[in-house]
Amino acid sequence: MVRELKITPIKNGTVIDHIGNGLSLEVLRIIGVGELDKDSTVSVALHVRSQKIGWKDIVKVENMELSPRKVNAIALIAPTATISIIRDFKVLEKRPVDLPDRIVGILKCPNPGCITNQNEPVESEFDVARRRPVVLRCAYCDRAVDEFLSHLA
Repeated sequence: MVRELKITPIKNGTVIDHIGNGLSLEVLRIIGVGELDKDSTVSVALHVRSQKIGWKDIVKVENMELSPRKVNAIALIAPTATISIIRDFKVLEKRPVDLPDRIVGILKCPNPGCITNQNEPVESEFDVARRRPVVLRCAYCDRAVDEFLSHLA
């Protein structure tokens, strides 16, 4: 007999599904759940079977819509993720994350000599050099970046 645990539906908010296995805690850090209203429910499902990607994580956040900047950051670490907007317990919109051609202000350049790391009023900018797997290139110093978790701003 297989027992299933169900996650309670949310009335209004965001569901981030098809997150790569084990990355939901990083997604929580990106979306800033510490900034949420204390009455907002946050549900996290780890290591859930998925026909699409094998194993996945899911994050449900009540009373929150993600800014484009946060969606872009999620796309860097979880390119298979989908974002669903929930209104009155119904899915209003569902879309895959989409990595733009330029990433602004989401990552710190790993090059300590880059102008973005010199206390100058310059926001980091990276161009997408490759999409699968994702490789970014700093618009200022040309440093390639393919590991993002440790460089998230």
